[in-house]
Amino acid sequence: MDTAPDLTMPTAIAASGPTEAAAAPRVKFSAQGFCIDHPDPELGAELMVEALGVPDREAMDGILRQLIKASVSGGSPDQVNLAFMLSMVRSIGPRDSVEAMLVAQMVSVHVMAMRCAHHLAHAKDLAQHDSAARALGRLAHTFPAQIEALNRYRSRGEPAITVQNVKVEDGGKAIVGNVTQQARVIVSDQTPGSAARKTPKPARPRRRREAADSRQDAQA
Repeated sequence: MDTAPDLTMPTAIAASGPTEAAAAPRVKFSAQGFCIDHPDPELGAELMVEALGVPDREAMDGILRQLIKASVSGGSPDQVNLAFMLSMVRSIGPRDSVEAMLVAQMVSVHVMAMRCAHHLAHAKDLAQHDSAARALGRLAHTFPAQIEALNRYRSRGEPAITVQNVKVEDGGKAIVGNVTQQARVIVSDQTPGSAARKTPKPARPRRRREAADSRQDAQA
């Protein structure tokens, strides 16, 4: 009879064969709890800390316990499910404690969503179908929101800058960055044809026009 691991037991580190020395650390369950399965105990703990993106072993132990509980299937932790979750955490690569907690939530939400999808596919009546569909819908909306939160946290709220249709002539300079100073832009058509059309005709002096009119009156 298999005994479910006691999640209240402190984390132990077990050694495995020498051929697995370069492999990523894995978690192995036992009657005493769980342990990091790696040939070098110290290196295994360091690799797991780095994979989870946490600052120390205490944080590593806490995140591992939470992931193990989220991997439960059929009333007991699922080692295959947990290995998948740890692989996804490592692939996303959390870089600090906040990202570690958020990424752990993300992989847990994904596992729960797939579990709800399984229940939905095997629903035996309308009540089970509706319950699984509602839960799957909530989880499906939560996951992209978590991705957006992670991206926003990683960018630290810096606004994106989009530059379109920029033309720099010879001798000109382009500025890339946040520009807060307002500026007036004067646009003119410099084509030869437009310049000719827009050039005003010089007006005849008033005295010269009056003198010409006087000569015409005298001749008359």
